[in-house]
Amino acid sequence: MRVGLVQLSGSSDPVANLPKTMELIAKAAHDGAAFVLTPEVTNIIGANRAKQDAVLSHEADDITLTALRRQASALNIWILIGSLAVKTDDADGRFANRSFLIDPTGTVRARYDKIHMFDVQVSETEVYRESQNYRPGEKASVAGMGEIDLGMSICYDIRFPHLYRDLAMAGANVIAVPAAMSPVTGPAHIETLLRARAIETGCYMLMPSQTGDHGTRSTWGHSMAVSPWGELLFDMGTDVGFRCLDLDLNAVKEARAKIPSLMNAQPYQSP
Repeated sequence: MRVGLVQLSGSSDPVANLPKTMELIAKAAHDGAAFVLTPEVTNIIGANRAKQDAVLSHEADDITLTALRRQASALNIWILIGSLAVKTDDADGRFANRSFLIDPTGTVRARYDKIHMFDVQVSETEVYRESQNYRPGEKASVAGMGEIDLGMSICYDIRFPHLYRDLAMAGANVIAVPAAMSPVTGPAHIETLLRARAIETGCYMLMPSQTGDHGTRSTWGHSMAVSPWGELLFDMGTDVGFRCLDLDLNAVKEARAKIPSLMNAQPYQSP
């Protein structure tokens, strides 16, 4: 299957972000992609809590989800919305960071709420407390889409290898890691982590990313694709745009046959 990764530089205005997202999805589809993936927080990035409360919606009313469902149907393609910030009915008012897999009829086939919240202090001036505004998900997800069985994850999840092993053991042969990476941790760790997760699982790893300055924060860009053998297939750098590639799913079988670590794992007693 030919897939397309979209790299965005979003803002705090979902209405303004939508046309560029749709334009790049259409270009990737025109380049032959049957499956197009967008980054984390496709609808909004860089907003404070008050701004989010004012412009975000529940899933049923989200303008980005509605538009991209229609676009998937019009283009006859699969779309993974890397994630949307959506309102929930939680008593504390926190949002969900939710990924959506949309099929070529425009139907939402799978959802995944980001499990691991980015609560870190990278430096004295760069501090993130994602859990203040977002509540963590509780369930992993693998979705069938023909020859692809897609494992769904989001950004900071990449640092928790047990999640990726569980996705692979549940049948995933491709894993999406839509991202909005810190410009500090991105260059330090992310290629290494993506390649490690690919090697451990024998899966393709696809990371569409946010890039650039978003007002109150910046992101690293560098959308990447990694093969099941751990080879970096491409790195998009920091420009907004898209990149397509053809997935050879026989490469998953070959990598797992050479090093069958998923099958060789043994139970053990924790220390």
